[in-house]
Amino acid sequence: MTLRNALIILTNALLAGIMIGIAGTVYLAVPNEIAGALFFAFGLMTILCFGFKLYTGAIGYLMTQQKSDAGRYLLTLFLIWIGNFAGCFLVGSLIRMSRTFGKISARVEQICQVKMADDPASILILAIFCGLLMYLGVESYRRENLPPVFRFAAVFLCVAIFILSGFEHCIANMYYFSAAGVWSGKTLALIALM
Repeated sequence: MTLRNALIILTNALLAGIMIGIAGTVYLAVPNEIAGALFFAFGLMTILCFGFKLYTGAIGYLMTQQKSDAGRYLLTLFLIWIGNFAGCFLVGSLIRMSRTFGKISARVEQICQVKMADDPASILILAIFCGLLMYLGVESYRRENLPPVFRFAAVFLCVAIFILSGFEHCIANMYYFSAAGVWSGKTLALIALM
């Protein structure tokens, strides 16, 4: 992988992290959980439409790589994860300095407390289900032979289902932990597990 390609991946991953941070903010700010879950889908839809790089949208394709390409793809996934983290951390940190934080602070802190109190097996199970839904949403969007209305609806439904089910999205959680300001060794371990 060239330095130029790595920088392009990092930039697109940073932008994806920013979109997830914005989507997480609207989810937290909207009083109706169903509406918030649907609005959160804006993040993934924007990422797909603009070709940004989201870890949870890319990890599902690891098993489709040829053995000779697996190492390069793992490096790509790592760069995407780093870029997503940076974008989520940036948005979360900036939101903490804005008046919007007063509107979402209690909710994001409560969400983070629940995640930090959960046991690792539960976290892993919920992350696997989220990964399945993210893969289905991304793969449905990519299927050009499907009617556009189905492709877009699949993205919105997969996102809403993962949120309303309480599944663990490692990138969204990067934003939540950043907005709540609760980064620690434990939260890093939780993100790694997810």
